[in-house]
Amino acid sequence: MKAHKYWSVGALITMTGTFYTGYKGLKPSHKYFALSSMFCMAMATYTGHKMISGNRKEKVEK
Repeated sequence: MKAHKYWSVGALITMTGTFYTGYKGLKPSHKYFALSSMFCMAMATYTGHKMISGNRKEKVEK
C-alpha cells in the first residue's frame, strides 16, 4: 500500500513537470518528464494491482 501511494505521488509530480515544461516550450525536459511520468504511472498501476489481487496461495489455504 505504501509503495502504491509513493508511486502515485511521483506520477502526479512528474505530470505537473510535464505540463510546465510543455507550456514553457522546453522540448528535451518535456520528453524526460513525460517518460518518467509514464514509468511512475506504470509502477503505480502494478503496485495497485498487487495490492488488490493479493497472494493466491493464502486464498487457497483459507
